[in-house]
Amino acid sequence: VQLVESGGGLVQPGGSLRLSCAASGLTSSTYAMGWFRQAPRKDREFVAAISWGGSRTIYGDSVKGRFTISIDNAKNTGYLQMNSLKPEDTAIYYCATAANIATIGSGSWGQGTQVTVSS
Repeated sequence: VQLVESGGGLVQPGGSLRLSCAASGLTSSTYAMGWFRQAPRKDREFVAAISWGGSRTIYGDSVKGRFTISIDNAKNTGYLQMNSLKPEDTAIYYCATAANIATIGSGSWGQGTQVTVSS
């Protein structure tokens, strides 16, 4: 399985970014997708996850109400819309897939995309 993230960059506080995660080589026709992030000198943090078909989503407390996860199963691509960005959102963002939403983080990972929130 190969996961390729894109869409990261530099944005001012209060701004928005949309991350994408393109999946290929999937061994199952159904899967869950999620996002994690890791800031310098901090542990990796769960951001959001979505089930196959998008019927269920979960979010980390620090991003609830600001970030939205979605998935286009026909394109095997997931998205993370990030609004009202804060400097503390600065991190490398990683995409992950798993057999189901409960086990997200236990399967495949992407290489990450840098998000920097700064004025």
